[in-house]
Order: sequence, then C-alpha cells, then structure tokens
Amino acid sequence: MTDSANLQFKSFRNGALSLVKRLADAGFEAFLVGGSVRDEQLGLIPKDYDIATNAKPEDIEQLFIKTIPVGKQFGVMIVLDLGHEYQIATFRAEADYSDGRHPNTVRFSDAREDALRRDFTINGLFYDPIAETLHDWVGGKNDLELKCIRTIGNPVDRFCEDRLRMLRAVRFAAQLGFEIESETLIAIRENCKLILDVSGERIRDELLKIFKPPYADRGLDLLHESGLLAEVLPELKELIGCKESYGYHPEGDVFSHVRLMLSKLTVTASIELIWSVLMHDLGKPATFSRDGNGQIGFFGHEKKGEDITRRVMSRLRFPKNTIDVVVTCVRSHIQLKDAQNMRIATLRKLFLRHHFMTELELYRIDCLCSSGRLDNFIYIQDQLEAFDSKPEMKESYINGDDLISLGKLPGPNFGRLLKQARDHQLEGEITSRKQALEWLKAQVEEIGTK
Repeated sequence: MTDSANLQFKSFRNGALSLVKRLADAGFEAFLVGGSVRDEQLGLIPKDYDIATNAKPEDIEQLFIKTIPVGKQFGVMIVLDLGHEYQIATFRAEADYSDGRHPNTVRFSDAREDALRRDFTINGLFYDPIAETLHDWVGGKNDLELKCIRTIGNPVDRFCEDRLRMLRAVRFAAQLGFEIESETLIAIRENCKLILDVSGERIRDELLKIFKPPYADRGLDLLHESGLLAEVLPELKELIGCKESYGYHPEGDVFSHVRLMLSKLTVTASIELIWSVLMHDLGKPATFSRDGNGQIGFFGHEKKGEDITRRVMSRLRFPKNTIDVVVTCVRSHIQLKDAQNMRIATLRKLFLRHHFMTELELYRIDCLCSSGRLDNFIYIQDQLEAFDSKPEMKESYINGDDLISLGKLPGPNFGRLLKQARDHQLEGEITSRKQALEWLKAQVEEIGTK
C-alpha cells in the first residue's frame, strides 16, 4: 500500500470509529458490521465501513450534519463525514420476501436479531471498537478459521429471501479462497434456476466481481460447480467438451482454454479485456468441424462469436460502449495472427483503433495459452513502438477540404483518393503535408484529363 493509500485508509477507518463513538456518547449501541469486520479479522483492508445501531433514523439525522435517507423506511441512512460515506443502519428483523429480494415487513430489533437476518456467517460478526469486543452470534469466527462460506440458518430460506445471495456465495469463495459449505452448495445447486428472477444488472454486477483477477479462473470453476454458470452464462457452459485442435491448443477443450486465459490476467485488467477473454471463443461450438484427415476447425467462429457476445452482454445490461469494444475484440481476435503478412499501412490502421491495446493484450494471452509462441506478438509490439515514435503518422496530412480546394467535388473518386493518400502516408511513402498535397494535385489533374 502506498503512503497516500495508507493515509486514506486510516482516515476512512478513523472516521468510522468517530461515528461509533458519537453514537455511544449519545447513549446508543453501535458496532462495526459486515465486510469490514470480516476483512479485518482476515488481515485484509476493508473497502467500506458499515455501522449497525439501535439509534433510529431520526436519531441519526439529529446526531450527524450530513445524512442521506437512502432507505429510511428500513432504517438505513448514509452519513457523510470528512469526504467518506458510511452506511448506518438500525438493528432490524425482516420477514416475508415475496419478490425474492425485498422484505414485506421490517421491524426494529436488537443486535443479535440483526445478525441472524444476514446472509453468511462470515458477514454476521459485530465489532465494538470502543470496548474492542467481537460479538459472534452466528459462528462466523469459526467459519473464518475454517475458510468456509456458510449461510446463517437454513440456506434455502436465505436464498429465497434474496436470490442474488447464491452468486454472492460464489463471489466470496472466489475472492477469499474459501470453500462453499456442503449444505449451502447443495442448496445453490437445487435452487440455481431462481437466479433468473434477478435483474440482468444485478447479475452483471456480481459477475464483474466474480471475474475480477487474480481469482477469475476460480470464479469460473465455482460458477460451474454450483450450477449457476448454466443459468447466467449458458453460452460459456457450451464450451465444456468442445475439443480444440491439439496442435494449436494442447490444453484440451475450449472451456479449459478460456479458464487458462483468465488465470493469466493481471489485477489491472480492464473490464473490456476480461470479458473479451470470456467471450472470444463463444462461436466455436456452433462452427466446430472436422476435415477428411480429422483435423478440427472453427471456420467463421469469430463472426459467430461476435453475434453471441452482443446478445449475452446486452442481456446483462452492459453499457453500449463496453459491448462495442468487446464485440470488436471478439471479431478481430484472430486477425493479428496474419500481422507479418499484412501491408504496413493495414497494420498501422489497426494501431489507430482506440481499443487496440485491449485487442493486443487479448492476442498475447490467447497465444500464451495455446501454442505458447509469442514471435508474432513481438513483431507487432516492435512495429507499434516504431509507429509510436512517429507522431506525425497519427493524423492524416490531408482531408476533404484539400480535395475541394483543388476543384474536386465529392464523387466516386473522392473517398478513394483520401484513402490512397492515407495509405501512402502510413506506408512511409509520403512524409509531409507538402508532399501529400503535391501527390493529391497530381492525382486530380490526371483524373481531369481522362
């Protein structure tokens, strides 16, 4: 952790302790709860600090200057303090989740009953930072030691209350390197179809966390093991058993290839890269073939994969810009294998695509996890470095206005001339605007004489 990040964390935590103390000084019970307690018990840095208290929302509004009533009817308030956000919630019990997410009835209760309504034992710990006392009414401390994801109470009941908890179990197991307790796992398998009651946006947000490196491959394994993969990403499940050509893919089937690629992603990998890895071979099952010699092929799988990718990511309500980048990466992911046979202008045009670095990293990992050969990648990298050293290449020397000034009105040859001029520039045959204008003038005069 950098010095700046460490100071930010200390400020965040000290702010939470200050809020707890203020509640206690006012005569209320107050505890740190949830993920922050779990993470600190594991020696991890919490991403947020939540507080549970017997103070009512009206009490919280009176005690703190800046509050947001995000769920006041349920006892949930946001408190803003020194640039940080904290969720402060009144102890409560919930019942009758008729929509599979929201309780029909909520009543304020005590700390123990509040703990019993939560999802997993490791998230049900309450910590009093003033007395430095850990309250464990659900067996969470023991499950942290066992590295076990276990629901509080009956797992079927917990999952019926909120279907998304099934994906959250997978996420916590992947993130923490834990195992899902047997009864909890059985309940997920038996009820996994209920996940389809959850909105595409909520499923997407959990999948983004599940597939976050460095545990993305573990997340994929757990999704498959739990039965959830077949429900939320059936297109990926179809990759299981789809054989690869051994000469190019000794790792086995397409699913194994994707899993291996996920394991090579770094923690800095973008969402676009992660989902390009997941999606890039979705077209292979539909295009699988064998020739007369038994050689496996997948002709046109990138085009088929493009269509499937757009459908999958639209179903999960990804932003259009993200979908467009991933779809482009899927469509072009085998294009770079021919880089050494491309005209230099063609290759340089690829360099100019705003998401080319994502395409290139996808190609690198794809090669690394199949043939293992990176000679073509190195060639592309060398060409890219050479191109980057010539900033004059990035913008065209001429445009349509230059053509019009020479008396050439838009017509059949208009776009062709501009393209030819750009190609000559990218090939290094035209090296200045003056030279480009001279070439253009000559071309216009030649056309005019025909």
